[in-house]
Amino acid sequence: MKHLLIAILAVITLQANAQGKKWVELFDGKSLAGWKINESPASFRVENGSIIIEGPRGHLFYDGTVGDHNFKDFEVQATVMTFPGSNSGLYVCTDFLEVGFPSVGYEVQVNNSHTDWRRTASLYNIVDTSERFVKDEEWFDLNVTVKGNHIVTKINGVTVVDYTQPANPLRSKGQELRLIKGGTIALQAHDPKSKVAYKSIKVRSL
Repeated sequence: MKHLLIAILAVITLQANAQGKKWVELFDGKSLAGWKINESPASFRVENGSIIIEGPRGHLFYDGTVGDHNFKDFEVQATVMTFPGSNSGLYVCTDFLEVGFPSVGYEVQVNNSHTDWRRTASLYNIVDTSERFVKDEEWFDLNVTVKGNHIVTKINGVTVVDYTQPANPLRSKGQELRLIKGGTIALQAHDPKSKVAYKSIKVRSL
């Protein structure tokens, strides 16, 4: 009887772990339900099943019920298309703020041809790459894994950044809060000349 109980508990644990690792979509494909804009609401719209970001600076923060919009030890994957000369960003471990560029957490760059040399999947201003892995006007998957003090970014499954945050990271002025912590996810509208589309943003716990 004892062995049977142990076996049952093991199965339940395995099932719970498997459920915890399922992908959960944060964008319903129809609206911005579960998301919160801090400024420039006109910069964000839903069109043909995608979030279109185009217009003045603003940020769209996930504010929904999944994970109580507070993710720690997780993976996020966005399916993205950039347009010529555009710039955006996918923030992780961040907090909502009313105005300005988020100073909390990390920005994963989304930029394949903007004048800023830091290209897609850079850990902005922490670990940057000038290499371009994908072209404008093509869909690609941008993946970010955050576990413990470790962040990995990938494009279409290819690792771009593999970063371990040191115990006492040195940060330049204004970058002091670029740290791993529990937080939400945000999408960036960078400037009026930039247009980027996101047709999926999904997460899973690790």
